[in-house]
Amino acid sequence: MLPSDMVIVDKFAPDANSKVVPTSAIPDIWMGLDIGPDSIKTFSEALDTTKTIIWNGPMGVFKFDKFVVGTEAIAKKLVDLSGNWVPTIIGGGDSVAAVEKVALASVMSYISTGGGASLELLEGKELPGVLALDEAIPVTV
Repeated sequence: MLPSDMVIVDKFAPDANSKVVPTSAIPDIWMGLDIGPDSIKTFSEALDTTKTIIWNGPMGVFKFDKFVVGTEAIAKKLVDLSGNWVPTIIGGGDSVAAVEKVALASVMSYISTGGGASLELLEGKELPGVLALDEAIPVTV
């Protein structure tokens, strides 16, 4: 699922001029820094049908307060779903930083700053750290 609208800016800065446009209408010199209100609504409705959520990557440039709206809205939706016993897994340093910024990290089911490793595990790839355990020498304490 991709956003249908975006908050776009004329420069990459916290004080940039911004406006919401359909994703198909972003002018050449502008860039998208957050998802728009229609995308927030669509994503939230889609999340209502899920049984497990794995989130890797914020919705926008959450480090600028003006563009944290999409990330915060989706994070709040995950909190609501988590309260209804839907596991919410947050993977990746930026995703973790985003939910921490909006003070919602403590209510997520599981948080890992290892985004790439988390995705590789879900893909069924072998992780070097886990493989090394096979060669570990047992120690009696």
